[in-house]
Amino acid sequence: MEYQILNNIEGPENLKALSLQELQLLAKELRQYIIAVVAVKEGHLGASLGVVELTIALHFVFDTPRDLLVWDVGHQAYGHKILTGRRKKFHTNRQLGGISGFPKREESVYDAFGVGHSSTSISAALGMALASRLKGDLDKQHIAVIGDASIASGMAFEGLNHAGVTNANLLVILNDNAIGIDPSVGALKEYLTKAKVGYKPKESNIIEALNFRYFGPIDGHDLEGLLSILKELNEIKGPKFLHVITKKGKGLKKAEEDQVKYHAPGKFKPETGELLPKSAEGLPLKYQDVFGLTLVELAEKNKSIVGITPAMPTGSSLKYMMEAFPERAFDVGIAEQHAVTLAAGMATQGAIVFCNIYSTFLQRAYDQVIHDVALQNLPVIFCLDRAGLVGEDGATHHGLFDLVYLRAIPNMIVVAPADEIELRQLLYTAQLGLTHPMAIRYPRGRGVNVNWQLPFKALEIGKAVCEKEGENLAVLVVGSIIRNAKLALQEFSEEIGLYNMRFVKPLDRMMLHQVFKKYKTILTIEDGVISGGFGSAILEFAAANDYSLKIKCLGIPDAFIEHGEIGELQEIAGIDVKTIINELKSLL
Repeated sequence: MEYQILNNIEGPENLKALSLQELQLLAKELRQYIIAVVAVKEGHLGASLGVVELTIALHFVFDTPRDLLVWDVGHQAYGHKILTGRRKKFHTNRQLGGISGFPKREESVYDAFGVGHSSTSISAALGMALASRLKGDLDKQHIAVIGDASIASGMAFEGLNHAGVTNANLLVILNDNAIGIDPSVGALKEYLTKAKVGYKPKESNIIEALNFRYFGPIDGHDLEGLLSILKELNEIKGPKFLHVITKKGKGLKKAEEDQVKYHAPGKFKPETGELLPKSAEGLPLKYQDVFGLTLVELAEKNKSIVGITPAMPTGSSLKYMMEAFPERAFDVGIAEQHAVTLAAGMATQGAIVFCNIYSTFLQRAYDQVIHDVALQNLPVIFCLDRAGLVGEDGATHHGLFDLVYLRAIPNMIVVAPADEIELRQLLYTAQLGLTHPMAIRYPRGRGVNVNWQLPFKALEIGKAVCEKEGENLAVLVVGSIIRNAKLALQEFSEEIGLYNMRFVKPLDRMMLHQVFKKYKTILTIEDGVISGGFGSAILEFAAANDYSLKIKCLGIPDAFIEHGEIGELQEIAGIDVKTIINELKSLL
């Protein structure tokens, strides 16, 4: 379509000269532009479509970037990016060297706070507001836009609780569409569901009880109404709360009808929203589905098994167990800390708990892993999806730190299966009875074996596997990155040995003694940060046992890796096939 208004918008200052009718046309054009680009380039769709009018109204009424605007998570910020000088770059969204899929401070002065994980916006905006007061700036506004799933998280409540006893110029906008990535859950969601446009539930308003002035609920797609209420709120000092009702996927019928699938739908026809066919026939299953389907198999025979996920039943594939055994599978909402301690509590009563959390999100519950699980030596089984480099979501979502932060914890078993068959067997092994907590980390995407559903077989805890004997050089690998090592070794003759170490903790010390006595040089490879990870564990073993061989470690360097395709990022990090080949040639 022709973009009569949008093509003239280089920044929010251009909005302020537009009439209401022109702003409404801009909303239509902005929606179509997001659809047109995401249909081809992929990305997060539904969330941004739902806040088009709100985004326009915020930049029209407030003096951004002087007034500070913080988007929670950032899935919904595509319209914000387009209106703040990044329209011509939007086609590079989430690509290597292009703009980020999330707000990012170094990318634009309009991105007041970098985000990617949920429920940080209220605390961040309150911090900004208090700092403004300390500097004597009493007129600046600080706006946090947060969804109904994110506001149910503990950190959001902590921010609200503090803000209510301050006189900070903080405006919290609740973008209420009853869904995060999956449908929202919990008692707060039940309360919010009763709220309709123009109607507040009669029950005590929890927001007003926290000393906020409450406004709404209002229609988040009524641009005129949004402009009116935001102009009023701009004149009010202190903490205030605006409840906005929106529809995720607004403007694309299929995205409105299937909000889970169209959160990030992949490629589709922009005219209709119809997904472009992507045949999975003959391809290996995704790791997440191997987890989900295997857990159902195990749960059918073992009545003590329960599953927990913090708001990711579809992404983790715990949805299969929720369908098969709804009373034994729990979506606790965006509440990783609660998920871990809930798992600990259940484990004290004999439950065999599979707590499925993306690697990047388990970081949010580190104290609970230490204090509530490991310190009490409770056999909770952490299934860490999206471990390693994850691709286009970038630095906020890469699962690169788990090997480091988990191997430092006493009592913790840390294991990285080489493929989905090992994942299946580790899940089976874990439910046979553990005496310690265990973390099983596996990557995003598809495995390597079509025939993964083999008969169950227990694996020995802490036992490595020699994949190939060699003579001078041994390659030690943990996790699915062994695929790159195997491809690299095709370039060489028999002099290089390959070992699938599986366990980062406990290490297979018997195997390591054999390796260190046989080979002159060791190369370690991991899909995680190199500082303190698997390679560091091997170096520590060598030092503790007075071995003086040459040891080279490959892994993610001491820097944050940005967004791009996984192959591109592996090359940047130096764990791609070509780099491994060059390292092997150099070491030989």
